[in-house]
Order: sequence, then structure tokens, then C-alpha cells
Amino acid sequence: MNRQHSDKAALRGEPGYVWRSGQQRRLGMIQQWVDLRGRVLDDGCGLGTYLRAFAPYSQARFGLEVEHERAVQAAAFADGVVQAVGEWLPFPDEAFDFVFSNEVIEHVQDDARYLAEMARVTRPGGRLLIFCPNRWYPVEQHGIFWRGVYHFGNIPLVNYLPNPLRRRLAPHVRAYTAHGLRRLVQPLPVRILHHSRIFGGYDNIERRFPRWGRRLKAVLYAAEKTPLQWLGISHLLVLEKLA
Repeated sequence: MNRQHSDKAALRGEPGYVWRSGQQRRLGMIQQWVDLRGRVLDDGCGLGTYLRAFAPYSQARFGLEVEHERAVQAAAFADGVVQAVGEWLPFPDEAFDFVFSNEVIEHVQDDARYLAEMARVTRPGGRLLIFCPNRWYPVEQHGIFWRGVYHFGNIPLVNYLPNPLRRRLAPHVRAYTAHGLRRLVQPLPVRILHHSRIFGGYDNIERRFPRWGRRLKAVLYAAEKTPLQWLGISHLLVLEKLA
């Protein structure tokens, strides 16, 4: 529970440091729903992992990142990266064809405003795509606070606790039910094109136990097409901006 982590892990989460099969799989999911050839905003871009992955497709890639050091690194893979918060995007209305958020909304101060800003800067007919934590995944991956001390790591069953107890252990991060996520979206000028829950890449397990890791991934990815998807690690929500 005390493996090495950045000093921003509790407040901001950990950005993607390397590109592995889990990220590659998510890129494939994005491409199923989004034409990446337009103007793209990665809303909470971290170190620019996805901005770099979008480079072969889009010649107009922009990022927003609240942490200065991360924004500086991400700028190498974009036409522009601004340091700001997602609740107040420094971009004009309808500026982007695609706005992307990968495991960010759970960390912001005001998640409803964050989503509203994503919708504001998306052009009519443009797409928004969000990955965010599923409340019913059996493990809380963002660590917990115990007796005032932050413990980084994967903590089982925290998300199954009643809200008051969960907030005491994990006040720094949200996890969303399907109903709760859709309730946030309901007031916005968007329509839901797709909403599912997905499992992770489990690359560390596969690296340590290749045969069992591959079998685990095959079973879990097959489960995404069954009611067992409600146990997935993340929501995949795809929205289209209305005229």
C-alpha cells in the first residue's frame, strides 16, 4: 500500500507515465466513436500521453493541465497546452471537434461545471468522451486516508461502503454509479451515444504472470459484453453535442 508515488497522487491522481496495452485498448475504443482528424482537446492531459497518441490523426491538438510541471512536459506533444482548471476552460465556445477526459473528472472540485465546460467548448455535432471510475469496481485505486495519513495503493471494497464512510476514507476522489454519471450529464446540450463499463489493462499482472494474465484479460474483456460489466474499472461515456 506504500509503493512509490508522486507527491500529488492524493490531490491529482497519477498521470500515465508509459504507454501499454491498456492505453492502446482505450485508444481503440476512442477511435470507434470519434473522428480524430479534427481539433482535439485533452481536458486534463497529464504528461501528454494521449496527445502524443493522437498525433498521427490530428494536426490540431490542445491540452489543459492544472499542474505546471506536467503541462510543460505535455506541451511537447501538442499545439498548445494551458495551465488551468477544467471548471474554467480558457477557450471560446464551440472551439473543438473532440473533447477528451481520461480519469480526470473524479479529481476536480466541481464535476458538474467541469462537464458543462466540456460541452461548451465542443462544436455542435462534435463528440465528448469520458473515462472515469466505476463505483462498483471492487478496488479503490486512488488510496485512502487513515488516521490523517494518506496511503497510496489499491484498497479493496472501499467503494462498497455507504457514502459517509467512503468519503471519510477517500475524500480526495469520487467514483460514479451509472445513474450518478447520467444525472450529471442530463442538464447538458448533449445526447448519449454510448455508455458502458470496461475493465483495465492489467499489464502488471500479465508481465509477472504472462499466461494467467492473458487468461484474466480474456475473461474480463468477454465479461464487458455481459451484465458483469457493472464490476468494470471505469465508465466509458460517449456524448454528442446538440445543435
